[in-house]
Amino acid sequence: MHIGAGSFHRAHQAWYLHRLLVSGDSRCTIALGNIRNDANSLLDQLALQRGQYVLETVTPEGKRDYETITSIQKVLPWDAEITALVAQGADPSTQVISFTVTEGGYYLDNQHQLDPRHVDIQADLKGDVRTIYGTLARILTQRMVLNAKPVTLLNCDNLRHNGERFRNGFLSFLKLKGDDSLFNWVEKHTASPNTMVDRITPRPTPEVAARVNAATGIGDKVPVMGEDFIQWVIEDGFIAGRPALESVGVEMVESVLPWEEAKIRILNASHSCIAWAGTLIGQTYIDESTHQDSIRQMAWDYVTEDVIPSLSPSPLDLNKYRDVVLARFGNPYIKDTNQRVAADGLSKIPGFITPTLMETYQRGQIPRATAVLPALFFLFMQRWHRGELPYSYEDGVLDAAAMHSMFESADPLHQFVSDKALFSSLADNPDFYQLMRDTVKRLECWVANPQQKLKAQAEALTA
Repeated sequence: MHIGAGSFHRAHQAWYLHRLLVSGDSRCTIALGNIRNDANSLLDQLALQRGQYVLETVTPEGKRDYETITSIQKVLPWDAEITALVAQGADPSTQVISFTVTEGGYYLDNQHQLDPRHVDIQADLKGDVRTIYGTLARILTQRMVLNAKPVTLLNCDNLRHNGERFRNGFLSFLKLKGDDSLFNWVEKHTASPNTMVDRITPRPTPEVAARVNAATGIGDKVPVMGEDFIQWVIEDGFIAGRPALESVGVEMVESVLPWEEAKIRILNASHSCIAWAGTLIGQTYIDESTHQDSIRQMAWDYVTEDVIPSLSPSPLDLNKYRDVVLARFGNPYIKDTNQRVAADGLSKIPGFITPTLMETYQRGQIPRATAVLPALFFLFMQRWHRGELPYSYEDGVLDAAAMHSMFESADPLHQFVSDKALFSSLADNPDFYQLMRDTVKRLECWVANPQQKLKAQAEALTA
């Protein structure tokens, strides 16, 4: 059973399970549902199509392929009590419960612990089902009562140590809830392997359905599209059996750490850098922003100067991985939007960026290239505060009133840099504050003249 009916799941995990079915291994299929009611129209249409839809993939050279995905064989209708999710999750035939709820959907603080102050967590502690924690508590309570068979809880989000941190958050939630019996059952009867997932999957536009119809003759109302690159790395720690994923290209490993660190810091952080920067100079798409020389240089410098030294030695060729990632971002046929990638910055900074800032300082270096990323986000949110973004900004942990208050203060940047939830111990570091002040000033000049090289601007400011 998968929780989270977004495009990424349908282009990624569902594709791998479909490949298993195509190979003749029909032992595992997917039941798909959602925690909230924001995907009801998608689920309704998928149900009309018997769970099937067309996946369009496109290479950087523009070659498009089409495949009907058949692995979702049960669509779980939504209601406020998540009745179908509970029934399916408690069913003995469900051996894996996987989920994609975005980085902000785990409500973790800068120490990676559950933040119980959030209104959604407070609601779920009282029995509601707004979060993955409240949802799984209700599902697993029923599973425990009915059969108590083990189940693997598989995190498929871009979260460092995602299985471990989800599990710690979930057990903390159950402890706060005072549910000792379920806490003990979860400890003994579930497993939460760490994973790394990767495939760029933009929100589908009407043009996707038109291309699918023209190429295949299928009138699919809910197709999905993504790049041709795909990767899934999983620690082989399932508790109740698993699909033979290794036979369809999934890498089953003892530890995902080298892969997840490279992916989160090189791909995810650079992706956000490009989205924030591109938005600031009036661009809409990731590919056009990547082809802006100054923006590409920001991402390249960040990875080369600060990330690669932090992650070395590595079993991966990090220089090659950097170049492949930037080539993927520049794919002109994906048309991934800056809006999609720019989302959830308040979770991405502590998760994707702050570790590199801290480790660069620990090596005795100044993280000038990495400081560009949070400085871009500061300027991005300044635009949001002024109502000047060209689109709505989505962030699962954004306190809009507090953010507006920060930008109305005498020194918004000082408040931003002093936020321990974003920058951990660096929030007390005057050198980091000065670095951020210098970087923001330099970027303000760049936004006014994006054709000028950033290093030239830095030299001009210093002079």
